[in-house]
Amino acid sequence: MRPLWSLLALAVGAFGIGTTEFAPMGLLPVIASGVGVTIPTAGMLISAYALGVMLGAPLMTLAFGSMRVKRALITLMTVFVVGNLLSALAPGYWTLLAARLVTSLNHGAFFGLGSVVAASLVPKEKQASAVATMFMGLTIANIGGVPAATWIGQQIGWRMAFAGTAGLGVLAIVALALALPRGEASKMPDIRSELRVLTRREVLLAMATTVLGAGAMFTLYTYVAPVLASLAGASASLVTLALMLIGIGFTLGNWIGGRLADWSLDGSAKLFLGVLALIMFALPFLLKSQAGALFGLLAWGAATFAIVPPVQMRVMQAAAAAPGLASSVNVGAFNLGNALGAAVGGGVISAGLGYATVPVAGGVLATAGLLLVFASTSKSSSLAQA
Repeated sequence: MRPLWSLLALAVGAFGIGTTEFAPMGLLPVIASGVGVTIPTAGMLISAYALGVMLGAPLMTLAFGSMRVKRALITLMTVFVVGNLLSALAPGYWTLLAARLVTSLNHGAFFGLGSVVAASLVPKEKQASAVATMFMGLTIANIGGVPAATWIGQQIGWRMAFAGTAGLGVLAIVALALALPRGEASKMPDIRSELRVLTRREVLLAMATTVLGAGAMFTLYTYVAPVLASLAGASASLVTLALMLIGIGFTLGNWIGGRLADWSLDGSAKLFLGVLALIMFALPFLLKSQAGALFGLLAWGAATFAIVPPVQMRVMQAAAAAPGLASSVNVGAFNLGNALGAAVGGGVISAGLGYATVPVAGGVLATAGLLLVFASTSKSSSLAQA
């Protein structure tokens, strides 16, 4: 039972991080009004968070490399709590922006080190499922944590939403302290050697696959509300229902992805990237009706997060000499994909190609990710034969 409780403690931390990452998307008008800026300017809070994740992933992982992993994870969640409290108390826009940067610094390192811990708790044939269990907290946040924080922000005030999220961090600290094994003392990592691991071809290809998979997801996810309104004539309540179904799809996909990744990392990555591409190419037709839209987005949500366990484990496997750093940087790569997807979707809309083209553009990115997996596996096969 100890591994299960440890995985659940990691999932609680992931739940809190998922809530603080995605909740501001639904609170932008409230936050913008509260700090006296425009909605596009408030949107920089989301971009700043993504930037902080990319920068913080390697820096925090290396900074805490000499700590016991349990202590490092608890320290990272302490940073999370402090960042959210600073956000709740921020007197203006720029201090709120700085607070969001502080909050984001824990994100990549927590998921990176947490993935290593999760994989170490179970036999090798169940490692992908264990990593998926931790990420389950992130997907469930989209079903419960994000809607709850959005409702609190709208009804009571956005400051209370951040304060409540800080409370989730305190809960995660308690869970980690009680459930995680103490672990062995760590040695100071050889920074140059670990960074050199990240330059290997197979590691770079695996991370590039993460960027393209996340890019495919956020090409549509960033603009899902206007896409639904334009193509399916969705009301605000239907958009809310669609977002909940997407969250359910995330959770189901994460579970399925973990199980199939235990069977084959490369095989499951190819399968789910291919399925994701097909669904995104079909979405312009499914979105013509509200029933088709709800079904299509549920399936799309499942396909997007089914990719996460295999791509995370592929990076950890390719960078076996520096799994913690590689895993953390891969979470940063996921956030780079967020920015890529948002840019691609925005570019399609700005070019006047229409909202129906947004999921098609995401399908192209998913196809590119699929081709990368084939390229990396064919190269590995030729090296093995040689």
